[in-house]
Amino acid sequence: MEADLELAVEWTACQAHGLCAELLPEHITLDEWGYPLFRRDPLPRRTLKRARRAAADCPVLALKLTSAQGS
Repeated sequence: MEADLELAVEWTACQAHGLCAELLPEHITLDEWGYPLFRRDPLPRRTLKRARRAAADCPVLALKLTSAQGS
C-alpha cells in the first residue's frame, strides 16, 4: 500500500505562477501575492493522480509530493 502523501513547496524556487491551485483547487489556494496555501494533511487517495500532475507541471518544479509526517 502506498504511504500517505502530502504537498510541500520549495519556497526559494516558487515564483507564484498559481498553476498548482488551478490543477488542485480543493487542496491549494493562493495568498494575496499568488503563493500557494495548502493543508498539511495527507492527500486523499482519489486526488493523488492530479496532485502528481500539479507537481510535475509546476513551471519551476517547486511543488513536491512527500511522505506525510508520522507515516
